[in-house]
Order: sequence, then structure tokens, then C-alpha cells
Amino acid sequence: MSAVDKLFQGNVKLPSPPAIAVKILETVRQDDYSVDKLAQIITSDPALTAKVLGVANSSYYALPNKVNTIERAISLVGVDALKNLALSFVIAKEMKGTSIGLFDYNFFWKRAVTAAVASELLAPILDYKNDDAFVSALLKDVGVVIMYLCSPNDYLSVLREKQAKGLSSIEVEQKVFGFDHQDVGSEILKRWDLPQSIYAPIALHHRGEVVEGQYAKKVELLILSDCFSKMYHSGRIGESVRELEEVLQDGYGMETGAAEELIDAVANKSIEILSTFEIDAGDMKPYSQILQEANEELGKLNISYEQLVLEYKQAKEEAEALTEELKEANQKLQELVFKDGLTGLYNHRYFQELMDKELDRSRRYAKEFSLILFDIDHFKKINDSYGHPGGDQVLKSLSNVVLKTMRESDMVARYGGEEFAVVLPETNETGAKVFAERLRRAIEQLETLFDNRTIKCTISLGVTTCLPGAEVENKSILIDSADKALYRSKNNGRNQVSVESLPAG
Repeated sequence: MSAVDKLFQGNVKLPSPPAIAVKILETVRQDDYSVDKLAQIITSDPALTAKVLGVANSSYYALPNKVNTIERAISLVGVDALKNLALSFVIAKEMKGTSIGLFDYNFFWKRAVTAAVASELLAPILDYKNDDAFVSALLKDVGVVIMYLCSPNDYLSVLREKQAKGLSSIEVEQKVFGFDHQDVGSEILKRWDLPQSIYAPIALHHRGEVVEGQYAKKVELLILSDCFSKMYHSGRIGESVRELEEVLQDGYGMETGAAEELIDAVANKSIEILSTFEIDAGDMKPYSQILQEANEELGKLNISYEQLVLEYKQAKEEAEALTEELKEANQKLQELVFKDGLTGLYNHRYFQELMDKELDRSRRYAKEFSLILFDIDHFKKINDSYGHPGGDQVLKSLSNVVLKTMRESDMVARYGGEEFAVVLPETNETGAKVFAERLRRAIEQLETLFDNRTIKCTISLGVTTCLPGAEVENKSILIDSADKALYRSKNNGRNQVSVESLPAG
């Protein structure tokens, strides 16, 4: 099973290629296609036309005269270059959304555009003769966006672990998903029918070993362009510049002055192109300008070395405190999204996501797991007798008992109203039935004090188990099975456990 198949199995919809991108690719594949046909497709989208002409007239191409038509731009810049530029715009526009937590779309595309500009400027230095340098570098990490769009909570956990442990994205993605964004990006661009010269090297640019063969030069270009992007957006520009200058001098024979000019050119042209992509460049500046401003500021200072050290220490402590506050705030926000406000248990949304993960884990590792659905018997009578505040107190008391009864690896959620769900990883039918019976007895003995009165209640439970190899296409089959068992308990007199077995595969 491919990385994309694994990512999109279940209910997640595979992103489709933008319609205009499909038209562009279909047109240029035809042996007898005309420049007029390509120009017609691009000009059908006024916003895309404006962007393409904006780049054609920018210092990026430095054409001698202003270009007013797509046909003229194609004749001066070249068919492949304009095609790839148009594809870059439409795909980047499609792959944007609302930034949440650690994932920042603006930062992602800012890095991508910087890498694309660097790749285009580096191509002649590496003697790479192809017009796809820009679009390949722009889309080299598009798998990150796709993985986030399809599984945002899992990918946010990747970002958190990467930040906390200082690991690479590839390492954590492999741990969480079993594959990485190189695999996903390359495969989806292949499915979108982009040229092999674009998608094939993308699958290799984080491999960490020397790549040989027809794509060796392209992979080298992608790796080096990423170094430029990382330099300007990692927050450690001084150290990164020194390392990059050494690479350019030792690996490619560039003089110090030429290397510095190239580093500055990447920033200047990136800032210009970012505006065309409608991406905020923020405080991005050429390195020489950053260095000049820093020297000017240092010249104004009249502070002792000891004072500088003290201020640095204080700033570091403040930053660490702020990081901890942000971490706690993020945890609270996650709880608000996935926790039920009354009981403190996980909510229906979290339960649905967990069932997808457990079903996937069961298939991948051949592990069984069980599901219990239960609800409170005659809960309407409790509400009618004690009012909704009394009913709420029963829900809270019951939730506390459930939490005390289950293992750390188990999960309980408020499914809705007075109905609850318990997921028991790596638990067979016998174990689940024993747990359900223990829970039934615990609730039967529960006494809830409310308004100087004691409220007692019972529960009816339904149990089902997903066995390795069982024919379970999706979580709905398991939920329906547990629901049938629950209603059998209720129809047979309540306050009991029923089991519904699934057919083995």
C-alpha cells in the first residue's frame, strides 16, 4: 500500500488537482499544442494572468521591455518556464487554509517561495538545464500541507514532538504515520500527472544519502535551495550564512563576494515574488542589510559586557517562561476542543477520530480492540424527578466512577446526552465483557447526593470486538454492532451487559 493510500484510507478525501492546472498539463502534453492555446487557458483566469505577468515583468527575469500579454511573455520567457510558473501559482493557491497552533500556512509558503527563487538562481551554478527548477523547489515539501489537511491533529503532534525533541520532520512523520511528506508529496504530484522530472526528485531530497542517476543533479539543487530557505527563516541567520558560504566556496568554487551577492539576491527576489503570491514577507531582509543594521545598532550601544550578559540571561528566562505559558495555553485549547464541558470526558468528535486511529492500528499491527456503548437507564425519570441540575450531577458522578474503573490505556467519551463510549485497546471480547460487568456493578452501587437526597441509577451496556482480519470496512460497523448489543440489554430488562460478535475475516 502506497503512502497516499495509507493516508487517504477511510473517510478522508484525496485532494484533487486544480482544474486550471489539469488544463495546462493536458495542453502541453499534446504534440501539436499551440502557444495560443496555453495563453488562452492562463488568460481565462484574470488573477492568474496578473500574477504571471507580474513575475515576467519583475527583476526576476529582468526583461528589457514591459510585457503586456501572456503570448509575449511566453515568447520571451519560454513555454516551459511560463507553464511551470502558472502551475506554481494555481497549486499554491489551492493548498492554503486557516493556520492552527504550530502550523502556519504563511510561513510554509514563505519558505517554499524562497527555496524556489534560490533554486532558479542556483540552477546555472549547478549546470542544471531545465525550466522546472522553480516549481520543483516550490512543491518539494507540499506533502507536509497534504498530511496536515488530511490529518491535522496527527500532524500537529508531529510538529510538537519535532519542536520538543529537536528531531527532523522526516523522523517524526515516519514514527507517527509510517511514511513521510516526501512520499506523500511525490506520489500526489504523480497522481496529478505532473512531469516525472518534478515528482521523482521530490521523493529523494531528504533521504540523507548520496543520490545517483538521472535525478542526482536535481536532488542536489533541491537540497541546496532548502539550505537558502532555512537560512533566511530559521532564526539563526548568522551561523547559517557562514555554513552556506563554506558550501558555495568549497563545493562550487565561488568567490566570497559572489557567494554574498547570491545570498542577497535570493532575499531581494524572494521578497518581490512573495508579494505576487500574496504572501507576507514579514521582516525578511537581505543578509547584508541585516548585518549593516546590526552593526549600526552595536555602534550606538554604550553598555558593558557584563550588562549585555545579564540582559541576555533575562531575555532567555523570559522566553523560556513564555514558551511554557504557550504550551499550557495550547493544551487548554486542545482540551476545549476535545473535552465535554459538563463531565470533563472526551467528546463525540474526539471519539470519532480515536475510532479511526484504533481501526487503522488494528489493521496495521493485527491488534484486536473492543468498544463498549452504554447509557443510563430511565434517565428521563431522573431529570423529571430531580430537575436537570440533578441529572447533571448524576452524569458527573458517573463519569468519575468510569474514570476510576478503567485502565490508563482506555478512553471514555460522552457519546451524547446520557450515552457514553469506552474504547479498550488490545482487549479481546472476554476482557471487554469482564470490564463492562465490573463497570455495571460500580454504577449500580453509586449513590449521588443532590439537594439532601440520594439518587441511584443503573446502566445498560453493549460490547463488540474488532478482531485482526475481521471484515470491518469502517468504524460505523463497530459502532452499529455495539449499539445493537446495547439495545438488546435494554430490551431484556436493562442493568445488564450484552455482546454482539462480528464475523471473522
